[in-house]
Parts: sequence; C-alpha cells; structure tokens
Amino acid sequence: MSRDDVRLTAALGAASADLLSYLQRRVGLDDAPDLLGETMVVAWRRVRELPIEPERARMWLFGIARGTVLNHARGERRRWALADRIRLAVATGAPSPAADEGAEIRDAIARLDPDLAELVRLVHWERFTIAEAAGVLGVPASTARGRYAKAKDALRVALGADAVAPRL
Repeated sequence: MSRDDVRLTAALGAASADLLSYLQRRVGLDDAPDLLGETMVVAWRRVRELPIEPERARMWLFGIARGTVLNHARGERRRWALADRIRLAVATGAPSPAADEGAEIRDAIARLDPDLAELVRLVHWERFTIAEAAGVLGVPASTARGRYAKAKDALRVALGADAVAPRL
C-alpha cells in the first residue's frame, strides 16, 4: 500500500461517520451510503491531491462529498424531467412506437464489430458528430470516418441496399 493510500485510509476512517451524516442530511438515508461510496472512489482517484494536514484532508473529503451530492441532484433533476416528458406524452396520447420497430436494424448493428456498433450508436442514437464520437472512443476523427464508412457498408449488406433507414 502506498503512502498516499495509507493517508487516505486514515482520513476516511476519521471522517467517514461525519461524511455519512452530512450525506444523510442532504439526500436521505437511502441514498447516503451510495454517495459515501462514490465519495470514497473519487477520493481514491484523486489521492495525490490529498492534503497532508488532517483537518485540511477532512475538508477536502467534504468538498468531494459535496460534489457527489451536486452530481446526484443533477441526476435526480434529469430523471424527474424524463418522467415529466413521459407523463406528458401519455397524457396527450402521443403514439409510442411499436415494441419491435427498428428491431431488424438494432439486430444488424448488434452483429457489427463492437467498435463499429458503438460508433454507429453514438452517431445515430446519441446524435454525436463523427468527430465527437471519435473523441468519446479515443480514436482520431479520420479513423472514425473510415470505421463509419465500413459500418455503413456492412449494414447495407446486412439489411439490403434500400433497407437502410436514416433512423438507425
């Protein structure tokens, strides 16, 4: 165990009960243990930033805990917004797509090489540009463009030349 790991273990040991109380007061009893775990993971990833002085280390951990609370709150807002959109769609009678709509295309994408499939999903499902998808995948944009062309060709073959729909 490295020296930083020993210091982090000691800092977490000294502060974890207070951190848990802090989190419980902000997010409730059910979510607090999960957020404490997230706080510990983030602290471990950033262990090189851990202050040497115990009180500063404690405050540093509380700063990380605050960040996990803010991330949790953002996630909650997104979930509530999605639930509101779903309720609105149901209330207005907006037609939902058939359960098997697009199944042939999804199956064809799933049969692609995993890297090609992920590129297609990022571009068509997540609405990334090819350059943005390249960044997510950690490859140069030119590589992503070549892979995307290869994926389109494979999908044309799998689906028949006229069966490729723009909604992949």
